[in-house]
Amino acid sequence: MRIGVAAMALAAMAGGAEAARVGVLSNRYAGEAAADLGSRLAGHTFTGVDVSAATPTLASLTAAYDVLLVFADQNFSTAPAVGDVAAAFANAGHGVVLGTFYDQQRSDAGGSGWGALETIDPNTTDGLAVPTPGGQLRRLDAATLVNHPLTRQVTSLYGTQWAGGNEAKPGTVVVAHWQQPNARGKPDPAIAFRVTGTACVIQLGIAPHYASLGTVNVNYGGDFYRAWQNAFDFAADGCVRRAFAGGGASAAAIPTLSELALAALALALAGLAFVERRRLAARR
Repeated sequence: MRIGVAAMALAAMAGGAEAARVGVLSNRYAGEAAADLGSRLAGHTFTGVDVSAATPTLASLTAAYDVLLVFADQNFSTAPAVGDVAAAFANAGHGVVLGTFYDQQRSDAGGSGWGALETIDPNTTDGLAVPTPGGQLRRLDAATLVNHPLTRQVTSLYGTQWAGGNEAKPGTVVVAHWQQPNARGKPDPAIAFRVTGTACVIQLGIAPHYASLGTVNVNYGGDFYRAWQNAFDFAADGCVRRAFAGGGASAAAIPTLSELALAALALALAGLAFVERRRLAARR
């Protein structure tokens, strides 16, 4: 029993995500998204940062936040500058998470673009992104789920309007697709990430501020909040610095425990077994 308890304790220590200070950057609904995510997700704190009129500096972002969530709601002129500083944040080794309507603001969807962030983000759009005001129904294709920290405990996800409209770039790891194809008839990534040098950018193809646009379990739902929890956990755990140190790892190859944790677990179990054998021998 003592060996089992030790194993579980080591597994918990190795598998737990670090708490992160998340800066929520958007031209609209930044505060609302931060409040909703902060009330529903565990272990992280969320602060809304309105970037509609001014762009924060890299120094201010790195001092205040460990992870950024970047999205947009309608076109705004400062998006290229916001994208430049978010890209610099990612290139400095900090996690960046993207959500709809980041897509509509991309230059290939007719928006003003995201500057340098478009060179390291996981997806292009299908040329249309999420159309407004009609939107498109999207449901997760469970058959496409890859075993990965980003899909932990995620079996369903849907949005009746504000989701989809993307296409994965070369080098992007897609861990889940939507059932519905994009506007070009190609697979539409629901959950994806891309590693470029020291930068890791994660993208969920659904609006993170959906609570401001609709009702949970009516307009959006499934494992919506679990998927966002996973994204921030993965970003906070340093998906570049730990899981992809040295590069070349595939999504399926990322272990639940690190090699160091596995080695420590093996040594601890061996030590406990030796002590237990000595104790039993002394009683005979």
